[in-house]
Amino acid sequence: MKCLATFHVTSMALMFEKICRKEGLDVKIIPVPRQLSASCGLACSYPCDKEESIRHIIEKKKIDIASFHQIEET
Repeated sequence: MKCLATFHVTSMALMFEKICRKEGLDVKIIPVPRQLSASCGLACSYPCDKEESIRHIIEKKKIDIASFHQIEET
């Protein structure tokens, strides 16, 4: 299983990655997978077991997340 956060704007994806990495989390910017959206965009993948920490960080730092997803890895 892969966990992803999607964003309305690119700047939030970049901020999310930067802040999470500063916190020592393994976060990576990736293109939004086709099964989530046919449009262009960025998502961030992160370890599913760190979602609680990530949700705390985004709340504290006021990062605007479009949605969270869990998808099967291919």
